[in-house]
Amino acid sequence: MGTVQSSESSAVTPTEKRADTLPTVHELFRNRWSPRSFSPRQISDSDLLTVLDAAHWAASSYNEQPWRFIVARKSDGAAFERILNLLTPGNQSWAKLASVLMIMAAHTTFSNNGTENYYALHDAGQACAYILLQSTALGFQGHGMAGFDKERAKTELGFPEGYIPGAAIALGYVYSPDKLETEKFRTAERARRQRKPLSELAFLGKWQQPLNL
Repeated sequence: MGTVQSSESSAVTPTEKRADTLPTVHELFRNRWSPRSFSPRQISDSDLLTVLDAAHWAASSYNEQPWRFIVARKSDGAAFERILNLLTPGNQSWAKLASVLMIMAAHTTFSNNGTENYYALHDAGQACAYILLQSTALGFQGHGMAGFDKERAKTELGFPEGYIPGAAIALGYVYSPDKLETEKFRTAERARRQRKPLSELAFLGKWQQPLNL
């Protein structure tokens, strides 16, 4: 089995979690994964600020920057519990171990003319990806979640009109899978990462036309 981090060590990607990419793919992409078992070690304020700063440099349509992040550190107490309680029970069972929880929101209209921004969630998703990659670069990991109550989130987190919830994210240092409550999650934590073949995802010129690279 691959290396597992302790609460006192810097993060090392377990061997089975390193993506089987082409050798030319950057190490950040190979080492980024979505753990559920998080260490008691807390993310520093400076590292959290770095992660959020990286996100705000993501690309967006007309530079609209439609993303917003409601953020809570474990040390924030009630704010952390408020976000945690929005998650589905299955996600709560492990996300309670995270150092930081956040909910991403997207503004669905353009600020200059009020028309619909079709790309709002797409662009906010790019900002989330920057958060995950910057976290990996700093030695911890993030896990994105769709499983949370979006209607309650809008109300309990005070979303203004025109903003919709997109995803939740947990951040933390990776810890032993043995700390997880269920065998299902412990098994998933140790399983190798898999993806569909690239031939099913990228085509030449039109759908299903082989790219032949």
